[in-house]
Amino acid sequence: MIEIKGLTKSFNTHKVLDNLNLTIEKGTTCVIIGRSGCGKSILLKHIVRVLMPDKGKIYIDGKDLDMLNEKELDNLRLRMGLVFQGGALFDSLTVGENVGFGLIEHTKISQKELLERIEEALSLVGLGGIVNLTPAELSGGMKKRVALARAICIKPDIIFYDEPTTGVDPITADSINELIKTLHDKLKVTSVVVTHDMKSAYRVADKISMLYQGKIIAEGTPEEIQNTQHPVVHQFINGLAQGPITETLDSFK
Repeated sequence: MIEIKGLTKSFNTHKVLDNLNLTIEKGTTCVIIGRSGCGKSILLKHIVRVLMPDKGKIYIDGKDLDMLNEKELDNLRLRMGLVFQGGALFDSLTVGENVGFGLIEHTKISQKELLERIEEALSLVGLGGIVNLTPAELSGGMKKRVALARAICIKPDIIFYDEPTTGVDPITADSINELIKTLHDKLKVTSVVVTHDMKSAYRVADKISMLYQGKIIAEGTPEEIQNTQHPVVHQFINGLAQGPITETLDSFK
């Protein structure tokens, strides 16, 4: 579904992505792990073409993103759902308007079908019947679920999750992990999850890829990553202060 070849991106003199290669198979859940500031979110922004690389190629479903015009890119983005780290709900809109935003802005869907799709998406995340509430009336966990509903309302082929369990308590985090798995199984989507939460990574992943110093340095199943002998990966997944990772945090996500 997604193939990344030689992706390179620098900001001034800081190289964030360095000849990065990654393949994500259709229908799988790939979790990208790495330290805060290592470039995980920057990688996502390249895949959805918010950012342009300095070098390298990205193919989605066989299509070279460099060869697509703006209309073709917009059509491709309509096949993608994105769950932002903080939810990124619009405070001035109701829950229903937030969930249906993509359809309202980019399609000519009828009002009847729009309302049906909004309710269906909210029901899938366990929040039926709250379309007229505002984000201010929701808990942090509910906001995350509404953000998930917005992502699936357009019926995407790919869902991107940017730090989905950040900022919530452990019980809510576990429910979000379970929801990611349930949506993947029900909707048969390709999922890409960016996180440094290893409990979440082990729970939802088919494959885990670690980003370090601009490259994917290790890939494997959750079990393979848990049992890795790679010194950098071993230090990161076990949260050890001592080891080869010694540099200060970067200012990029």
